[in-house]
Amino acid sequence: MEYKGSSVYDNKEFYDHYMVRRHRNESPNKLIENPALFDLLGDIGGLSILDLGCGDASLGEELLMRNCSSYLGIDGSKNMCERAADKLEGSGRVQHSSLEEYEYPPNTFDRVISQLVLHYIEEVEQVMEKVYHTLKPGGEFVFSVQHPVLTASVESMQGGKRSNWIVDNYFSSGKRNEPWIGEDVVKYHRTIEDYFLSLQRAGFEIQTLREGTPRRENFETKEEYERRKRIPLFLLFSCKKP
Repeated sequence: MEYKGSSVYDNKEFYDHYMVRRHRNESPNKLIENPALFDLLGDIGGLSILDLGCGDASLGEELLMRNCSSYLGIDGSKNMCERAADKLEGSGRVQHSSLEEYEYPPNTFDRVISQLVLHYIEEVEQVMEKVYHTLKPGGEFVFSVQHPVLTASVESMQGGKRSNWIVDNYFSSGKRNEPWIGEDVVKYHRTIEDYFLSLQRAGFEIQTLREGTPRRENFETKEEYERRKRIPLFLLFSCKKP
């Protein structure tokens, strides 16, 4: 059985394994992705934020601690929404919806954020257009995806500590089926150029991009730091609605 979108997180066995993996101390999400993401977000004090694919709202919890004025998390998984609601305890809101079906209110949010979700979306340009629509003028869209050198080839997406990676079919954008935590999960590969041009077509001004360069101070051991320098895991964009 193949899982599309966030449906795999409603598989209890997968969900339980994922949560342990996602929140382990050595998670590259904590050590590499989050520092790059918060660099791009800057000061979010007093801003209204929409989080697309909020998961368990760990990011939302941090954003509220950094004094955003309001937080709304959207996720297509019931398990994730329940966990997020418990974590936020009413300090922010959570809504159960896929990114494609969510009704994006016009000119509403100062920031739209998405962590490692857009590579699950087939019609990603339609979502980008809706994000543009829901941002206030001058608002920003900041997001991360799995780096395209990983999504290009399923052989580069296998788990465990790797000593080498295979990048193949890079310019063949489209569906990939990844064996992940014992399940068949659908992702969509796009090149860096694909993401850039899709954002431009949606109307955004691209401000910057990052590839999650590892920082030595975030790693306990030099060995792990050097290993993480070998290949990029994340691609992040910051773009603006004029």
